[in-house]
Amino acid sequence: MTENARTPLVDRVDPIRDWSARRTYVAGDFRAEDLVAAKNGRRVSVVLPARNEESTVGVIVSALRAELVERVPLIDELVVIDSHSTDDTAGRARAAGARVVAQGDVLPALGDVPGKGEALWKSLAATDGDVVAFLDSDLRDFDPAFATGLLGPLLTEPGVVFCKGAYERPLDDGRTVLPAGGGRVTELVARPLLATYWPALAGFVQPLAGEYAGTRQALESIPFAGAYGVDIGILVDLFESHGLDALAQVDLGRRTHRHSPDSALAVMAMHQHLAVLERLRRHGRAPDTHPPGDTLTLHRRGPDGGFRAETVEVSPGERPPMCEVRAQLRAGS
Repeated sequence: MTENARTPLVDRVDPIRDWSARRTYVAGDFRAEDLVAAKNGRRVSVVLPARNEESTVGVIVSALRAELVERVPLIDELVVIDSHSTDDTAGRARAAGARVVAQGDVLPALGDVPGKGEALWKSLAATDGDVVAFLDSDLRDFDPAFATGLLGPLLTEPGVVFCKGAYERPLDDGRTVLPAGGGRVTELVARPLLATYWPALAGFVQPLAGEYAGTRQALESIPFAGAYGVDIGILVDLFESHGLDALAQVDLGRRTHRHSPDSALAVMAMHQHLAVLERLRRHGRAPDTHPPGDTLTLHRRGPDGGFRAETVEVSPGERPPMCEVRAQLRAGS
């Protein structure tokens, strides 16, 4: 290809800018009172997946309940999915006013596997809202406007079936807080993967954000990747099934949560790769040859001064679309 035959960069970027201009909103643009009127008979569920989050989950639930359940009746059900916590996560959430559901108690005949993906997938069976919003339960400095912002486009914009949170993400290393750098898996793994295989999604500021909302119909129509692959999996699958214009993002300002060690981030990064590989295969864009690896070897320096290898299992799996599960349960009843 000659230099003159190449597509100018500005022409390739413009569609992303066009989408962003149309489908990027600001949380402050939506008032809870207006959204109550816009519900038009629809029910709203807000779900917090939680595992050992006793220090933050109660604060988040209390804020949501006071502002968006009692002051303004925007949220119809506020549910914490307790993913096998060993601390007082369930007690704190219940005391703050959430309905707490143990992950293992939902669809027990289908088994139970560890991870965030399982918690979100099972939450669809444990709730009944026409619109479902997911919020991470480890957020600090939580603002109920997170929920209002995510719900806004879904309740007011025809054709929008999914809305993802966008925000600044400071890096907190326990000693100091830097203004940026908290999304290392996003910048080093997820964003390059999307740029390679789904470049139309480059306009999403935080493709791995744990704060997002969707219509039940859309969420139940797609499979859920296991563990930390669920966030990128939902984004890709809804893009494939509904197109870019059905997806939106909302600026939530600033989001702070706890910092993870590199070893945990490495596992999260592999979850992204496995989720993307599965979607490439499903959409006929990658050969279905050898199965992917299901272990990850981490290297740490041991007490003797040498390196010590630790191999961990990384096989998050996938859950089928919830609409298929419901159909099978009805057929078997």
